[in-house]
Amino acid sequence: MIKLANYSLAFLWISTAIISTVISPEVGFELLSQAGISDLWANLFVYGGSLINILLGIWILSNKAIKICCWLQTAVIVFYSILLTIIDVSFWVHPFGPLTKNIPILVLISIVYQNQKH
Repeated sequence: MIKLANYSLAFLWISTAIISTVISPEVGFELLSQAGISDLWANLFVYGGSLINILLGIWILSNKAIKICCWLQTAVIVFYSILLTIIDVSFWVHPFGPLTKNIPILVLISIVYQNQKH
């Protein structure tokens, strides 16, 4: 079951990176522009964030130092959640749950963390 949890998290991180850079990068740029973030900083957030997402997904699949990976995933999710809350707090009540879904994702990460051997 933990392997399935790892695969699910890897899928989440990698698919988010691909969608954010290949399929619809304009969504990220539009969102950041609402916060007055554009040009170099917007590119850094969109493409840098996607790179972080891909690396986290690959890291999970490597099955190496998973506890550290879990801490980093948690930190990234908290950072993204704070940034999105600052940009538009209404994402907490959005019907597709761009922020509320982070709570069960954090629970899944904690389950993976707790099931790793020392």
